[in-house]
Amino acid sequence: MLILGLDPSLSSTGWGVIRAEGARISHVANGQIKTDPAAPMALRLAALQTGLAEVIAAHALTRAAAEEIFLNKNPQSTLKLAQARGSVLAACGAAGLIVNEHAARLVKKAITGTGAAEKQQVAAMIKVLLPGVAVAGSDAADALAVAIADAHLAPRS
Repeated sequence: MLILGLDPSLSSTGWGVIRAEGARISHVANGQIKTDPAAPMALRLAALQTGLAEVIAAHALTRAAAEEIFLNKNPQSTLKLAQARGSVLAACGAAGLIVNEHAARLVKKAITGTGAAEKQQVAAMIKVLLPGVAVAGSDAADALAVAIADAHLAPRS
């Protein structure tokens, strides 16, 4: 089963595709969809949706996983994250994907053993779990973590 992990962000949405066969996982692909910070919001959201639609089509995906939204101290940041996440989820919905959602703390705990892990700890564990894989950046590492956590946490479909 192929699983698409997502780390939505307005500036750089990370994505990672893994293959899960029982307890075994393997890397398929990963990357980031970046948007132009000078572009209008509608165009940035469209770029996220279009970019993710291309990823979904390229890998014939049927299942995705994303982190649940969290509240930032800055309400504007939370709103931008929610809009980016909505665009990403819309791309998944338009493609008919099953989308599982997991709390960030649960993803971190599934990958590192602690829900309070820092980004560097998550990235280090991705290198251990997927040795030799070139990861496109921290957003892609987080997306791979979401996919791996989903492989272990979500019911099989």
